[in-house]
Amino acid sequence: MAEKEAKKPVNKMVYILPNLFTLGSMFSAFYGLILAHSGNFNGCAIAILISALLDGMDGKVARLTHSASDFGVQMDSLADAIAFGAAPAYMVYFWQLQSLGNLGLAVAFLFMACGALRLARFNVMAGTSASKKYFTGLPIPAAACALACLVLFQQYLPAGVNTIITWFSLFLTLVLGLLMVSRIPYFAFKEFGDLKVKTFNLLVAAAVIFALVIVSPRIFGFSIFIAYLVSGPAIVLYRRKKAAASSGGSAAPAKAVPRPVPAAPAVPAAEVEPAAPEAAATPPKKAAPKRAARKPGNGEQAD
Repeated sequence: MAEKEAKKPVNKMVYILPNLFTLGSMFSAFYGLILAHSGNFNGCAIAILISALLDGMDGKVARLTHSASDFGVQMDSLADAIAFGAAPAYMVYFWQLQSLGNLGLAVAFLFMACGALRLARFNVMAGTSASKKYFTGLPIPAAACALACLVLFQQYLPAGVNTIITWFSLFLTLVLGLLMVSRIPYFAFKEFGDLKVKTFNLLVAAAVIFALVIVSPRIFGFSIFIAYLVSGPAIVLYRRKKAAASSGGSAAPAKAVPRPVPAAPAVPAAEVEPAAPEAAATPPKKAAPKRAARKPGNGEQAD
């Protein structure tokens, strides 16, 4: 009981801190909508990335200050629906999909709708999921950042690929929307207990990442989100391959089952002949008594 009271923040004003980051994320997305309306799509993409950064910080601040609340969870979901659902859909529609007519409008709306469904499912499953290692479906901030990095990555493409980039944007927007409502697992970067990485190797990896960011941050950012996008299906394929290998190796050879011998057909009771009664034991015959030999009388001759 004392431990629970110690985890509560001393000042109730601490509960405002994570909500301030959430409001900052919402404002950044709103400002991105204004930039996209004026034709500044690069500025809108950067605003979406800033919104994703602030969205990640509000949860960290809530856990560090022990100020997480149901109100904050619901507010965060509403802010995410605007920042990573409406803003990217609006941006990609006026950037590339508008030229495709109703098809582009339908795909942009599908992205926003799938994002809202993804958030609703996450809120429902938040209290029931046992492991925090994987997300179920592509997280909506990752989907929004992938579209934002695509806008920033366009300047590195040749000038004569406008038609290709339009159809690729349509395809990527559709795939991102479907991945958000799928059940494909994506790494959540919350539990690192299974990762056995040495400190030196981790520092080397961090140095390489910083160098790539300095050389070309737009190409590196787009590559990172595309790699994360592919990681979900890769996890599914790896699990299936591992399950097939384990089931195939542990399966014992089937033993030959003896073929059952068919039983003789039952004979009806009426056709069964009654068994003959056993002959009664006959008593042994008694020997006849021997007559005594008669002596010959006078006048009789003996044999």
